[in-house]
Amino acid sequence: MSVRLSTLFILLLLSCPNVSSQTRQEMLDGLASATEALAYRPDSIDLRLRKAGWNVQLEQWEYAKQEYDYVLDREPDNVSALYFRAFVNTKLGRYNFARLDYQNMLAIVPGNFEASLGLALLNQKDRHYTQALDGLNALCDAHPDRSEAFAARAGVESERGMLDLAEYDYGVALQLDPANIDYRVARADLRIRLGRPDEARDDLDELVRRGVSRPALEDFYRRL
Repeated sequence: MSVRLSTLFILLLLSCPNVSSQTRQEMLDGLASATEALAYRPDSIDLRLRKAGWNVQLEQWEYAKQEYDYVLDREPDNVSALYFRAFVNTKLGRYNFARLDYQNMLAIVPGNFEASLGLALLNQKDRHYTQALDGLNALCDAHPDRSEAFAARAGVESERGMLDLAEYDYGVALQLDPANIDYRVARADLRIRLGRPDEARDDLDELVRRGVSRPALEDFYRRL
């Protein structure tokens, strides 16, 4: 069992720094519609989750948390609410509460990829690096076909100064997802830091071939 991909689209929206005014207006319209519907059906769990989803997209963390609290008070095993409340609690800096939500979700769906990854990234953010790496090691072993697991482990390794291991893991992630720009940029950066300019240039040139503008990579080329 996994969190629905339709809900995970929220996370993709949040990773975009410049949401267009049109898109934001669509979010506000969606929130207004869900709020209006809730006035007539205040006990509807589906409407609560829908409204919370719009709150998350608009980065209204406290409002989103209130909706997830309402849902979980009535349905403690609601996997979607647990997952996204953990995400919201992380945004609010409530790391212990977020950790508890992830753990409760994993008690319901043992081995769930999204919850396991979220917990590992939370441990990294909270500087519990041993727990983060332990979780990511287990995740990579259990899901050798998921590039996100190897990239997440590479991020922790890079932060801890384990550059060779990080460079290797980004390589695995790129084998699984060759078109991922973020992974290739990160590996190019590591290769420069490791004193391997020819391999770093290969990554940068591949990025240009895949459509990234060379001026956007000028700082990397300069570091070579």
